[in-house]
Amino acid sequence: MPDEGWKWADDAVMNEMRPTRRVIGLHALRWDGLTDLILRARGASVFDVGCNRGHIAFDFEAHGARLCHGCDTYAAGIAAARHYFAEIPDVESKFEVVDLTGGPAAVTAAFGDMKYDIVLFIGVQHKLTRVMPERALLDLIEHLGDRAITYLGWNGYDYDVAQMDAALATVGLKRVHTSELAIAGRLAAIWRRR
Repeated sequence: MPDEGWKWADDAVMNEMRPTRRVIGLHALRWDGLTDLILRARGASVFDVGCNRGHIAFDFEAHGARLCHGCDTYAAGIAAARHYFAEIPDVESKFEVVDLTGGPAAVTAAFGDMKYDIVLFIGVQHKLTRVMPERALLDLIEHLGDRAITYLGWNGYDYDVAQMDAALATVGLKRVHTSELAIAGRLAAIWRRR
């Protein structure tokens, strides 16, 4: 018979802890058109901007990434990523709550001046467009592009790709891959350092 002194969280707490959907599409759909990057994971450092619960960082870890960092405003997701990666001693990991509307300063406060072989900016730009002035968003995109040693992977709405091209060209990245395999009306693209 269970110890009556031990009680699990009450229903209100359990309901508060119940996971909810935060993104459009399944995890695999967010990857559509970007899977070439996973082939470059072995030994790579990866920064997943808007990482949600760290699923994509996990995919990179499973394919040999040596370092996985990520950020999101979703504190419960960051906690989940931290818990998961705590079980993987061979991969350096760091997941931080970061409000990207704070621009480059917010990213730098959490991650210093670290640069990464692969930077991921998947399904985030359209959300920031709603809450950031255009120049501030361009500064952030340029900052993330400057952190990319080799590749930047992106998934977003087709009308935003021109903004990405312009911002990333200023920091020496050129689009080398575009895919329409993502959700209708969205594109996936990869930029590479020239």
